[in-house]
Amino acid sequence: MPPGGVALVGAGPGDPGLLTLHALRALESAEVVLYDRLVGAGVLALANPGALLQEVGKSAGRHSMSQEEIHALMLAHARAGRRVVRLKGGDPFVFGRGGEELEFLRAHAIPFRVVPGITAAVACAAYAGIPLTHRDHAQSVRLLTAHYRDSVDTLDWDALAQERQTLAVYMGVAGLERLRERLLAAGRDPATPFALVENGSRPEQRVVTGTLDDLADTASAHGVASPALLILGEVAALATQLHWFGAAPFGPPTAEPALARAA
Repeated sequence: MPPGGVALVGAGPGDPGLLTLHALRALESAEVVLYDRLVGAGVLALANPGALLQEVGKSAGRHSMSQEEIHALMLAHARAGRRVVRLKGGDPFVFGRGGEELEFLRAHAIPFRVVPGITAAVACAAYAGIPLTHRDHAQSVRLLTAHYRDSVDTLDWDALAQERQTLAVYMGVAGLERLRERLLAAGRDPATPFALVENGSRPEQRVVTGTLDDLADTASAHGVASPALLILGEVAALATQLHWFGAAPFGPPTAEPALARAA
């Protein structure tokens, strides 16, 4: 990227080893790195030592900077002739608002390039031992976000409730009960397996499994917190068999045995 340009770079899910070579080269030549909250320290450590690193990320209920402020920062640094990397977790074009940022740059005649990253659905599934598609279980995958409350009503729940498909739900931890209710009401089998992958690909990764019927309760019992990806579908049951990274999956909490009554 020449001086005065912006590289929109996907940082992947967390493990620095999952960066692409193009992403690494962009970081090494950057003069400014504007990064999302969930970009790990191991990824940032690969940036040019002389670069300005600034967190600009957003998360549910927490905004260190508005989208308009991020736009203004990119514009100011680019117009000052600096090489700018806008570093986003996962892939910039999958629930990352990358399109909005490029529209802004194009409207202001700022040159840009895009470096794709491994999106959370692909990485979390792989690190949890869950094939998103499988000849015996799922012939399609749907990526959706449960983050925006207003958009929930626009989803085609009848289509999402169909069998033999995998749902990968981003930013959904806070809305698991609402998601469960909508899918059950649309006819999805309550016994459909799920896996919640928390901190996917990172050393602290946890995988929690269960069925749609107990989705919210199981997540609550294990204290699942963001960032976590929900994988729902028959393939999720394979996590217990195919896990290879980190601890084995945690299942639904078992009920305490009833105390024997005195005779």
